Amino acid sequence: MATAPSVSYSMTVRLEVPASGTAVSQLTTAVESSGGSVTGLDVTASGHEKLRIDVTIAATSTAHAQEIVEKLRGIEGVSLGKVSDRTFLMHLGGKIEMSAKHPIRNRDDLSMVYTPGVARVCQAIADNPEDARRLTIKRNSVAVVTDGSAVLGLGNIGPKAALPVMEGKAALFKRFAGIDAWPLCLDTQDTDEIVAIVKAIAPGFAGINLEDISAPRCFEIEARLREAVDIPVFHDDQHGTAIVVLAALTNALRVVDKKIEDVRVVMSGAGAAGTAILRLLIAAGVRHAVVADIHGVVHAGREDLVSADPESPLRWIADNTNPEGVTGTLRDAVRGADVFIGVSAPNVLSGDDVAAMADGAIVFALANPDPEVDPAIARQTAAVVATGRSDFPNQINNVLVFPGVFRGLLDAQSRTVNTEMMLAAAGALADVVHDDELNANYIIPSVFNDKVAGAVAGAVREAARPVTGTTAV
Repeated sequence: MATAPSVSYSMTVRLEVPASGTAVSQLTTAVESSGGSVTGLDVTASGHEKLRIDVTIAATSTAHAQEIVEKLRGIEGVSLGKVSDRTFLMHLGGKIEMSAKHPIRNRDDLSMVYTPGVARVCQAIADNPEDARRLTIKRNSVAVVTDGSAVLGLGNIGPKAALPVMEGKAALFKRFAGIDAWPLCLDTQDTDEIVAIVKAIAPGFAGINLEDISAPRCFEIEARLREAVDIPVFHDDQHGTAIVVLAALTNALRVVDKKIEDVRVVMSGAGAAGTAILRLLIAAGVRHAVVADIHGVVHAGREDLVSADPESPLRWIADNTNPEGVTGTLRDAVRGADVFIGVSAPNVLSGDDVAAMADGAIVFALANPDPEVDPAIARQTAAVVATGRSDFPNQINNVLVFPGVFRGLLDAQSRTVNTEMMLAAAGALADVVHDDELNANYIIPSVFNDKVAGAVAGAVREAARPVTGTTAV
């Protein structure tokens, strides 16, 4: 699949060129003939003989960016200066910071913010621990916890390399929901140690967002933490993905005029995201689902599952899906299906496979950066296509979900998160797209739609209050 130039691979190149002649047009021609895109061109200094120009360029990859730089270097009369990777520049020194809510200008301020005045507040919380939510940052704080074992599509790259992602997550919490989130990258991948560490730091937070922890450990870690702590624990890779997929599917089914209980859903991928999506779809009414993994269609009679642990996620899938007893490969299963949902690997389906689906087919090819099937090809026969990418319509993106979900949980002072809350979040997200806006290329709102976080938060808050019996403070 051809990849378009992206701001993710953008750079600013400083060049000196002759003040007269065709040097500027040569620059843009060189970039565009190399498959890049010029997104900015600024003259930063001018003289009688030379111009200093900063050219901002979007490429398709790091290697592609380097190729473009070399082509610019080869233009006669052009002198190449500094090359700045704009993404790396944005990460210099990190992307988040802590700031004080009150100025500390004099001794009076110091005495109230810190000692001796703070001791009275400490004693009040010691006398009534619930006051921690009212008198500290706990009420608005979320820990973003990872062990670096499953970071994006990069795999097990460790806690230090995971930190830029966790910082980004914290920045999104603040931008879209006003939540103070803190990246906690743990230098252990031992399940018992992770559970113990998160349990120990939980008093300082009102919620735990687990992130980029590999399956199957992530299932056990989440389950044990939900039992161990009195604040909601939400694994975004599982449940954030599941909520936005259900919202998108709800609207896609409106486009093709099908009911969720009638459609046959085929899923590629039985990991953390796939399992969570499946569980939520079943809770929402899906009755005909088939799942395939790297070994083929999951069914109770498959050799590797006959003696599998009854509590394992894969065994649960075998016991709760595939009522027709479908066997074989993913391509066998997808024939005649109404819906395909991929959370697996690139290019596992072809255009012919999509064409063999039912009329009004829905295709969610969510592997990133390369989907399970080329979206342009899928669109030739499918009625609705969604991906995880920002350069195609209908982007399935977790940022549509987690800020609002946690805003609702924190406002309700919820001690847990459950299926009813997630169903409420999915319904609210789907409803942001009104009937007069809905079409095959707009089944899910933009991440910058200012109604999203508030709608999701409100739905979660209302669903949480019967559980918590609390009101927002």
